[in-house]
Order: sequence, then structure tokens, then C-alpha cells
Amino acid sequence: MHPALSIIVFTTASGAGFGLLFTLALAVALGDAPASPGATIAALALSLALIGTGFVSSAFHLGRPERGWRALGQWRSSWLSREALLAAAVFPLGVALVADRLAAGPSPRAMLLAAATALFAAAAVAATGMIYASLKPIRQWRDPRVVPGYLALALATGAPWLAALGGLAGDWRPLSAALALAAIAVALAIKRAYWRAIDGGAATLTPGDATGLGHLGPVRLLDAPQTTDNFIMKEMGFRIARKHAARLRRVATWGGFAPPFALLAVALALGPSAPLAAGAAALLAAIFLLAGALVERWLFFAEAKHSAILYYGGDAA
Repeated sequence: MHPALSIIVFTTASGAGFGLLFTLALAVALGDAPASPGATIAALALSLALIGTGFVSSAFHLGRPERGWRALGQWRSSWLSREALLAAAVFPLGVALVADRLAAGPSPRAMLLAAATALFAAAAVAATGMIYASLKPIRQWRDPRVVPGYLALALATGAPWLAALGGLAGDWRPLSAALALAAIAVALAIKRAYWRAIDGGAATLTPGDATGLGHLGPVRLLDAPQTTDNFIMKEMGFRIARKHAARLRRVATWGGFAPPFALLAVALALGPSAPLAAGAAALLAAIFLLAGALVERWLFFAEAKHSAILYYGGDAA
């Protein structure tokens, strides 16, 4: 598939925003949220800004953005519609959670709001993953690791921001950094298993399956249907050389996962005695993770092969 910048920014930014909001809600529920009102408000504002940026970016992928609101009515059958509705519910929940936290401190109501906010944030990320995992024509996305990978990466890219904001406010809390460390390890393990699966998985469809003529023997294209590339060939027939994919996987692994893991480990060690230094280390980790997620997400789309290419000379999908 052709990696559209708007969708890459959308899935990366919104995932980080939902991950940050989930972490904030979990910290409130466990009594480990930053005591600093500034850090709490900044975490909420940043999470909602990331989510909003992602969804605004996704509108640029639509042929008629002004009709995007119509997707909200298709929640019975569309994961995209469910994702939008869940995201819309997260905004008031997050604001109510922080407002209640700042006004009354820990309370049963805050616990209820925290649980609802965390649940809706996680569900929105899962719905984003299901948009792709539910597409049967794309073998690389029909994989059980897609949705868990989206969830783990969202948490990995979101949790370090809360650690950074708390540390820079002089109120270091270890929960978010420890959660980010665990999420990075899980996200990397899932991603590596996913890469092995799509590399080793056999193609399930052939031109014979696409045309219904497979029972007559091998089917091949005799002549192209047109002299120039059409939309399907450009968007769904995009191919990335295996050597380039391998190089970008190494960039994502060693540039987007390894440095943040080391930085967060340092932050956890420094936190009790040097919260500002720990916050700075967590901030660098968050930036590295976003950069690595952009590379990983580009690969997620570039390595996918749509079965529609079987009608245009593709040998398998």
C-alpha cells in the first residue's frame, strides 16, 4: 500500500495521545499522578492536542473531507466510525477527570472517571487497529498481532510524556516511566514477531483465485488493462524493496526503541534524587519514540500488499 503521510501522522499522533491519556487516568486511579496542577493540566492538554492533531491529519486523506461527519452514523458496521465515536467520548471524559482531580483530589468519582477514561482511550486505539486488521484483502494486516501492536505502541509513545512532565515540574513519579519501559519491551517483541510472520507467511491468493479460473491451471496476465498506471496500481500496488524494508526495520528498532529504553532506565535511576534530570531523560525518550513510531508506521503501510494487484500482473498476495 502507498504510505500516505496523513494516515501515518494520524495513527502515530493519536496513538501517543491516547496512550498519554490512558497513563494519566491510570496514575490518577493508582494515586501516582503528579501532584503539580501544572503537570496534570499540561498532560491533559498535550494528550488532547495529539489526538486532535491526528484526527485533523486524517481528514486530509479523505477525498471529500466535508463529508467526514457522515462516518459517525456507520458505527454498526464500520470500525472507523466506532473509532471516531470513542475518540469523541474521550475528550469530555479527560477534561472531567482532570477537573475533578484538581478540585477534589482522590475520590470515588475520580476513580470512576479514571476507569472510564482509560477504557475509552484503549478502546479507541483498538478500534484504529481493527480498521486495518478487519481488511481481508490484505494478508499482512490479517494478523492477530496488529491490534496488540497498536495498543502497545500507543502506550509506549504516550507514557513517557507524563514521566517527562512530572519530572520537569519537580514532581517525579516512577509509575509512568516503569509503564513506558514495559510497553516498549512488549511493543518491540510484538513488532518483531509480526515482521517474522509477514516474512514467513505464504501468500494465500493467486491470480487464479482472483479470476475464478484457478481450476483450469496457472493464470497469468497476457496484457495490461491500460497503458498508464491507475489509482489501484499507484495506491495498492506500492512496493518496497526487501533490503530497504530491512534497513528501515533496523532504524525503527535501534533508533526508536533502544535509545528510549535506555533513557527511561536512566530516568528511573535518577528520579528520586534528580527529578529534573529524570524528566529531561524521559522527554528525550518520548521524542525518540515518536520518531521511531513514524518509521514503524510507514513500514506498516508500505509492506502491505492488497489482493487487487492480482488483476494487474501481481503473482500472489
